[in-house]
Amino acid sequence: MNLNKLPARLLPWFAVNRRDLPWRHDREPYHVWLSEIMLQQTRVEAVKPYYARFLAELPDIAALRDCPQDRLMKLWEGLGYYSRARNLQKAAQQVTELYSGEFPRTYAEIRSLAGIGDYTAGAVSSICFDLPEPAVDGNVLRVFTRITADARCTDEPAVKREIRETLREIYRKTENGQRGMLTQALMELGATVCIPNGAPHCECCPLHDECAARQSGTQSEYPVRKEKKARRIEEYTVYTLECGGKIAVRKRPANGLLAGLWELPHLDGHPAGMQDAVTRAESWGIGAAEPVSMRRKTHIFTHIEWRMQCVHLRCTKQPDCFTWVTEEQLAADTALPTAFRICLPDL
Repeated sequence: MNLNKLPARLLPWFAVNRRDLPWRHDREPYHVWLSEIMLQQTRVEAVKPYYARFLAELPDIAALRDCPQDRLMKLWEGLGYYSRARNLQKAAQQVTELYSGEFPRTYAEIRSLAGIGDYTAGAVSSICFDLPEPAVDGNVLRVFTRITADARCTDEPAVKREIRETLREIYRKTENGQRGMLTQALMELGATVCIPNGAPHCECCPLHDECAARQSGTQSEYPVRKEKKARRIEEYTVYTLECGGKIAVRKRPANGLLAGLWELPHLDGHPAGMQDAVTRAESWGIGAAEPVSMRRKTHIFTHIEWRMQCVHLRCTKQPDCFTWVTEEQLAADTALPTAFRICLPDL
């Protein structure tokens, strides 16, 4: 395909077929930046309520900068990849310190902010400031490699750089005022037509007549990726300890998976049965424990799978090794990751 035709083909299609998404209602950098960070590893429909709730409480960069860490984590609860939220706040602090609170307007400055990589920098640069900077994510790589039948491995940094440079030349030739739309059109095509799972909707594609993969019937072969490693399996016994109308939680370590978040008490491995689970839990000093229920749950991270025996006990003591919170506090204030929240019984 002649890639110089991309703007002429995609922009009219996007004007008619674009989804009405809340972060497309304006070009405010804070809004676009926030949405792009939230959308990493997360489906659009899942992000919508988080985006609205986040902006309602933290409407600007100053509010994000000043938000208490625990509250920020609560606003992010359930989205996963919590380092994204920490980096958002760190970047808000950088914007204040380095740019007097005004979001930077050059690609290099945007790229230098915490948590912002090439893709997000390209998205904000083009959508908000009409700069000739493409945003190359999985959707765009899929579209590009299919229309060009590019069989290089897109997991290789050098390949991504070359594709980005190729698209940057197209952006430089694109009319002023249209570059942000081109970015969104490429994203939209990959998300809704040239889809990642299942057969692409080639009959709806504005590029179908010049797509090299479609012409050869090899759409499913692109993009070429490295073989994924098998997930590591980890087994835990996770406890809901209930005492005096309160539930035991504790903070996770400051580093590592789910760093600094709240968690339910847990132990490595699975118990031999309920009595074994009770005996192990009583070593925490919870007094006499009354077993209530035990059930299995699984939670999948990117590279790890947690297999959990979720044990609910009623106990008679509240040892200081835990923080004890009410159900109301757990719902309103305590950021409990999904991996642990799914272990909670219906109290």
